[in-house]
Amino acid sequence: MAENNFDKTEAPTPRRRQEAREEGNIARSTDLTAACMLLASVLLLHHYGLGVLMDLKRVVWSMLTPAGGGNPARVDGLTELPGIAARLALGAVMPLVLGITAAGVLASVGQVGFVVTTKPLQPSWSKLSPLRGLRNLFNLRGGMRLAMSLTKLSVIAATAAWVILRDVPGILALSELELMPMFGAACEMVYALALKLAAVLIALALIDYAFNRWQHERDLRMTKEEVKEELKRMEGDPLMKQRRARVARQLALQRIGQSVPKADVVVTNPTHYAVALRYDSGTMAAPKVVAKGADFLAMRIRQLAVMHGVPIVERKELARALYKSVEVGREIPAQFYSAVAEILAYVYRLSGRKTA
Repeated sequence: MAENNFDKTEAPTPRRRQEAREEGNIARSTDLTAACMLLASVLLLHHYGLGVLMDLKRVVWSMLTPAGGGNPARVDGLTELPGIAARLALGAVMPLVLGITAAGVLASVGQVGFVVTTKPLQPSWSKLSPLRGLRNLFNLRGGMRLAMSLTKLSVIAATAAWVILRDVPGILALSELELMPMFGAACEMVYALALKLAAVLIALALIDYAFNRWQHERDLRMTKEEVKEELKRMEGDPLMKQRRARVARQLALQRIGQSVPKADVVVTNPTHYAVALRYDSGTMAAPKVVAKGADFLAMRIRQLAVMHGVPIVERKELARALYKSVEVGREIPAQFYSAVAEILAYVYRLSGRKTA
């Protein structure tokens, strides 16, 4: 049975979020990027627009010069045309292009961070399915997007109408001005209108971005079964973990069965920890831990020690310290020499064995 959104009650795991991000499935609003670019273009045109017009005016004026050298419109001045075009592009147009591009990049990075992936560009036949396209047009999400688009269009149209109606007296008064003052006043009116529309677009785009984030979180939600499968992939199958633990315990028991009978003494906690020590003055610089264990393994070490006549000495602090700080097969550190030497001397006296 297909899962539906009502089954997806669990928050997405970090791995699910990372996989979605790598696939390009991220929450972003193209409207917010476009609105920021529009605002940047309005501000940059207001700041640099007069300079661009002046540069264009100088180029046109030079082309209309009736005589003399340096006219790029004349045959003898065509060699200067590329230089004039380059200066115009670099000096006037390039700041506008760079500024608008920077605004778009910052708006995108601000929404999703720095993401580089080619997976959305990979061809997929399912994306070309006409049936899927029709479903996307007539499903609930498509209807919500259509309603949001119509709402945005209505708000923008209402804002533009309000600003224009409010400026009608000023627009009518433009006819009484000279050409250049009229042009400057008209530009200021257009700038004010564009600035207000850009601000409205950014406000609407922020709402759209918040909605997209909410929708993205809903889409990433997981069912309880998906969460379990995710944990299995991250931590391993519990059955496999149990099997590995069982094998590891069997190997440890085999090592203990071979090492404890050769030990000189077993130091216990008395029940939680057990450490088997062996010392051969001819081959070892210090006593060596030949086996150790906690709980069940500690009990097994004590049983083997009793079966093979290995002395058991209770030293709680020493047993705990040796278990935590010394690995099997390693010689004990110098800080334990005195305590272990005392135990070995005691054991040697009980067995009648001579100390080295």
